[in-house]
Amino acid sequence: MVILSLVSSSVSLFSPPISLRLPPLYSHVNFPASTFKTELRPLLLCCNSLAPSIDGETQTESLFTLFRDIGFKEEETEMLLTKNPDVKSTPLDKISARVASLQSLKLDGFALQGLIAKCPTLLSSSEELDLVITFLVDELEGRLDPELVERILAVADTSFLLGFNQKVRLLIHHGIPKEKISHVLSKVYLSKLMYQKSVEDIERLISYLEPFGGIGIVARRPVILNSDLDTQLIPRVEFIRNLSGEDDFATGTVLRRLPAILSYSVDHMNSHVEFLKSFAGLTSEQVFKIVHVFPNVISTSKERKLRPRVEFLKECGFDSPGMFKFLSKAPLFLALSEDNLSHKLGFLVKIGYKHRTKELAFAMGAVTRTSSDNMQRVIGLYLSYGLSLEDILAMSTKHPQVLQYSHTSLEEKLKYLIEYMGREVEELLAFPAFLGYKLDSRIKHRYEEKLKSRGENMSLNKLLTVSAERFSKTADSIEVICL
Repeated sequence: MVILSLVSSSVSLFSPPISLRLPPLYSHVNFPASTFKTELRPLLLCCNSLAPSIDGETQTESLFTLFRDIGFKEEETEMLLTKNPDVKSTPLDKISARVASLQSLKLDGFALQGLIAKCPTLLSSSEELDLVITFLVDELEGRLDPELVERILAVADTSFLLGFNQKVRLLIHHGIPKEKISHVLSKVYLSKLMYQKSVEDIERLISYLEPFGGIGIVARRPVILNSDLDTQLIPRVEFIRNLSGEDDFATGTVLRRLPAILSYSVDHMNSHVEFLKSFAGLTSEQVFKIVHVFPNVISTSKERKLRPRVEFLKECGFDSPGMFKFLSKAPLFLALSEDNLSHKLGFLVKIGYKHRTKELAFAMGAVTRTSSDNMQRVIGLYLSYGLSLEDILAMSTKHPQVLQYSHTSLEEKLKYLIEYMGREVEELLAFPAFLGYKLDSRIKHRYEEKLKSRGENMSLNKLLTVSAERFSKTADSIEVICL
């Protein structure tokens, strides 16, 4: 009877109530074994057939609960499981563990839901993925940005992920800090790095760049990892190296200052070099010296910027040697926009510079590193302290940098000069370079030291231009030297 009750309860649990007619079992206390076998066998078979469906329904219910906790709606979960039967057949504990590991990589909420919706096979894929996740969590200490983790795990073929581990280890081995790995990987084409680049390819690339800066160049320009060594990097580096006179150190300086120069083809770089040689009259050596201090000249448009800038210098009276000297000191002049230069040109003409003169060109070169807004504020500041436009012109002719200093820094120095040192603003006409010295470490320090020994009347020039070593000597010795 115990067996019968179990069978009855099992059936009623999963199906509507039914009327069981077993007269032989109920009408006889003692019944033949054959009767037991004949009557009960169908029920036993039915009970056994229900066991797998019980497990299946429990698994499905648990999956729906798990997906609901992640953020999926019931119909979304049903569609996902229908389209991905492998997920439905994967043991629940394995799926739960995979979800937990993804959450340990800071993937949660919409990010986790979106990744699973896009790549549901992540929940059922092979152990390659476990190895990668372990690598990301343990070796990289979960440092990667969640968006980057999504890009990595969303690959079509998980077998490529094993190579990913090796490639990242190689970058770390060559000197990329773990805290910068996320930045490096976020700047490369991951699919190209994983599918098309072998570990050996990356090793060769880094080794080739070693004499010029190696992994440091890669860290600053990670997309270099996607370049082909033989057809792209080697020809481009060799072009720059030949232009430098085969100077590896100078070539490395160019690459470290502007790693992006390696994204330009040899034809592109050569066209810029030839333009400067033919139109500006420079030699290859002179062109490289300009490239050395300002590699961005290679990325500057020849027609929109280089040609009109060189024409401007010619109109101001520069020959080729003079042009080289000017561009060596103010190479940024070649790259500024027309709008930027026109505003600054207007300010310079306003304070008294004449068109088509070398003085105007030198002044333009001096203000290339400041903004038009700061330049306007600087001129206004000088005027507010009683200097005239003629005074500003005289100061900038003598010391062109007075127009490029930060207006906030200048205001502090002018205030100290007049209020604390008791000097007249006109003293700047004789020594405008005063405005270029650091206020605390040079001006204040020296003025306070000299105030103790010589009073207040020492000239600004003598106060600031003497070397630190000579200034550190006794006041009497400095006095003799200065006189």
